[in-house]
Amino acid sequence: MKILLNIGLAFFSFMLVSCSDQKPEQQATATVSPVTAAVPAHKPRAEILDVFEVGNEVYVRSLAVEPKTETLWVGTSLGVHEVNLKNRQVVNTYTRDHGLANEYVFGIGIDEDGYKWFGTNAGGMSSFKDGDWKTYFPMHGLADYWIYSFANDPDGGLWIGTWAGANYLNRKTGEFKTYVKELINEWVYGITVDSKGIIWFGTEGGVSRFDGSNWTSWSHENGIGGDNPDALPFSRNTGLGTRSRHDLGIMASGKPTYNPNYVFSMLADHDDTIWAGTWGGGVARLKDGQWTNLMEKDGLAGNIVYSIAQDKAGVYWFGTNKGLSRYDGSSWQNWNVHSGLPSNDVYAIAIDRDDVWIGTRGGVTRIGVKAPAK
Repeated sequence: MKILLNIGLAFFSFMLVSCSDQKPEQQATATVSPVTAAVPAHKPRAEILDVFEVGNEVYVRSLAVEPKTETLWVGTSLGVHEVNLKNRQVVNTYTRDHGLANEYVFGIGIDEDGYKWFGTNAGGMSSFKDGDWKTYFPMHGLADYWIYSFANDPDGGLWIGTWAGANYLNRKTGEFKTYVKELINEWVYGITVDSKGIIWFGTEGGVSRFDGSNWTSWSHENGIGGDNPDALPFSRNTGLGTRSRHDLGIMASGKPTYNPNYVFSMLADHDDTIWAGTWGGGVARLKDGQWTNLMEKDGLAGNIVYSIAQDKAGVYWFGTNKGLSRYDGSSWQNWNVHSGLPSNDVYAIAIDRDDVWIGTRGGVTRIGVKAPAK
């Protein structure tokens, strides 16, 4: 059964596909991938509950849950969907006609006052609350038109990852400050803040750390990203935008590319362990001052890691180029197109209570965690 939600624009159709009504080949394989290590029976398992379609050629690049309003914000290559989590219905769809800077939305942030921040591909940044929109360009202090990530600072400010450094926005004064030379690389894709208020930046050249006074950086030479066991071609052109030297370069000469210095996603977990998703080097973990790496050979679905999240139970979720991985610290559970995902490239992950929301090309997948058997 497919339920078409009429929201004004046909190309923004957001359709619910019940798991029981998937195509026969999907129905037969909508389980854990056969190559995945089994999760012990006494531990909670996860399963695909719903798939919401956004169009075959539409990319879901960002997701954010707003707990106060029980809303899921979905950033796509054709605009933003506002979804009511109570009934999982689309409330609104926003485009440039409504005030969004650009339809291609790569990043979403939500601050403590309920403002939604949308980072776009070549269109700058927009804020939204209670029907009011405001757009920011470099002329306003923004470092660049390409915006990829957001993180809230403990003092109430907003960190913004751009292709020309990191911005800090003082939301009280509206003043921007830009950091470029302090970073290991100016192309900032992921930002996370740990419990001590330390800011971590994932860039195309490695990871940088800012404690409010001092900067520290790491690259592959320091342990970020696993080795290249398949001798894949090294890519210097792995960005996800439209600048000529930053086209999406997953393939080169028919093979996936490799660049472990390229860090696209960041997470400071519940214990302040730092996780960095790399391009071809798997996911890197900084704990007790040492970097270690998890790759396909360890159970990770794919070695290009676009997104990372941790749920309330402490379980890690990794979005890769070959599907989604769930890691509880000892065992893995993986999903791909054969398991029911719309696409293997998992660009975004958001956590809502017991549900995990997954953004890919073509749709958003809801995964639920079953309670352990008694």
